[in-house]
Amino acid sequence: MWDPAKYLSFSDHRARPFFDLVARVRAESPRAVVDLGCGPGNLTVTLTQRWPNARLTAIDSSAEMVAAAQARGVVASQSDLRDWTPDDLTDVVISNAALQWVPDHPDLLAKWASALSPGAWLGVQVPGNFAAPSHELIRGLVAEPEWVDLLEPVRLREEDATLNPDGYAELLSAAGCDVDAWETTYLQRLDGEDAVLEWISGTALRPIRAALSDPQWQQFRAELAPRLAEAYPRRADGTTWFPFRRVFFVVRVR
Repeated sequence: MWDPAKYLSFSDHRARPFFDLVARVRAESPRAVVDLGCGPGNLTVTLTQRWPNARLTAIDSSAEMVAAAQARGVVASQSDLRDWTPDDLTDVVISNAALQWVPDHPDLLAKWASALSPGAWLGVQVPGNFAAPSHELIRGLVAEPEWVDLLEPVRLREEDATLNPDGYAELLSAAGCDVDAWETTYLQRLDGEDAVLEWISGTALRPIRAALSDPQWQQFRAELAPRLAEAYPRRADGTTWFPFRRVFFVVRVR
């Protein structure tokens, strides 16, 4: 279960990659814009400012996120991203920090590229930090005897959950697109105690939270917190630096 409030607690930090992505989509007057994996809709609504005359719709797999987006006035529906296909009017597709949850998303991207009309734009951003200490520490704790059986059904994302920019560039170039692919590592300045733990509680730790009872979740957090604090030490002013690598690609269908 997604928690929109927890996710939005770092909304300013999480918004930066979205705006960097959309800035590179050079569509001028799209007829229809779709946000795939819209989350709570706080960023989706900004697309109406960029393209005020477009029909804007959104989907997300989480009922909680869809409800939050609808409360903001977004025309959003609950659906698996793998079930979506573009219609003839779809000129812009945006997917921000969603496809990392779809194991077969490279095949899905090729499918979308072949279904979109010539001239359509597809802009995607995914995390590129699955080899970071934060994720390695999560996987390490889950594998320990105390947790391994309890969390055996949980499928955590491994280092290869997403491709590097060149991987996406090769994939979509072969699918008949002009490709602009890049990566950025944001050095996020987080405030408060256990700041990195709080950050990943809204994303990477979500499947673990869903599998645990409240007492078990508190125990898991208590064991993870000091490991994260060692990997990401808190500075004298109370802040913590958190490197945040993201992979981007914007393509135009030929």
